[in-house]
Amino acid sequence: MFQVSDVVRNKAVMMGAPGWIEQLPDLVATLADEWEFTPGHPLEGGTESFVLEVSLANRIPAVLKLLIPRGFVAAGNEITVLELANGEGCPRLFRHDKTRGALLMERLGRPMFDLSIPLLQRHEILCSTAARMWRPAPDCGLPTGADKGRWLIDFITATWEALDRPLPEQTIDHALACADRRIRAHDDERARLVHGDVHQWNALESNDGFSLVDPDGLLAEPEYDLGIIMREDPLELLEEGPWNRAQRLVSLTGLDLTATWEWGVVERVSTGLLCTHVELQPVGRDMLAAAQIVAEL
Repeated sequence: MFQVSDVVRNKAVMMGAPGWIEQLPDLVATLADEWEFTPGHPLEGGTESFVLEVSLANRIPAVLKLLIPRGFVAAGNEITVLELANGEGCPRLFRHDKTRGALLMERLGRPMFDLSIPLLQRHEILCSTAARMWRPAPDCGLPTGADKGRWLIDFITATWEALDRPLPEQTIDHALACADRRIRAHDDERARLVHGDVHQWNALESNDGFSLVDPDGLLAEPEYDLGIIMREDPLELLEEGPWNRAQRLVSLTGLDLTATWEWGVVERVSTGLLCTHVELQPVGRDMLAAAQIVAEL
């Protein structure tokens, strides 16, 4: 039996697939035979998948990523993103199977989180790496920014109630209003392929500097990716000043300040609620505390 983190176990239960953990050894063995790789050691850090180091028949190092079954739609989106980006800002994709939520990909190096890179430098790297992925991708089948905004409204509303309202109502109303404005602002002509989860745990060393793993995959305004950077490091966000961070990210990318700010508000609340729900602390508490302070600005 493979060692699986508590976060992934909790997420599997939350997504209605508790038996998936016990099925992992058989699934890995089947794929190893079909795709001709040798399994290695599990990798840590995932929240919705099991990731395993493997060696291909030609000795090329790779990783096998297996998503929780209810995440098979997400697997399809990730595959689409990796195929469209074709190694620009993200890992190369070798093999995939949407029906089993399996991806065989280029193995990258250490995550940015382990490298103790200063905050400002991290933001510069994350912005430049994400920008390599931004490109028109009409009719690719990915959800739009408007779709994601509507999903976030439903998720925030339901999870806030399920957790017995851990945030003041005005903080929730602020996030929902921001999400509504981003939904109405969606423009198919301006929409680009975006990663959707740009942070230092998803940025790994590569031959090009860094590559982004675990893309959610959207056709949205690129400011969505900046909104993710806005939500991260909530304690540092309050120390440096939320508007200061937003203005710096915009200056690095030439994107829109309001859209960056509003996506940050929505993502901070939704991710804080999610982390609280799956007991990922103190991240959840810190994000919710920051969300409340930002809403009061």
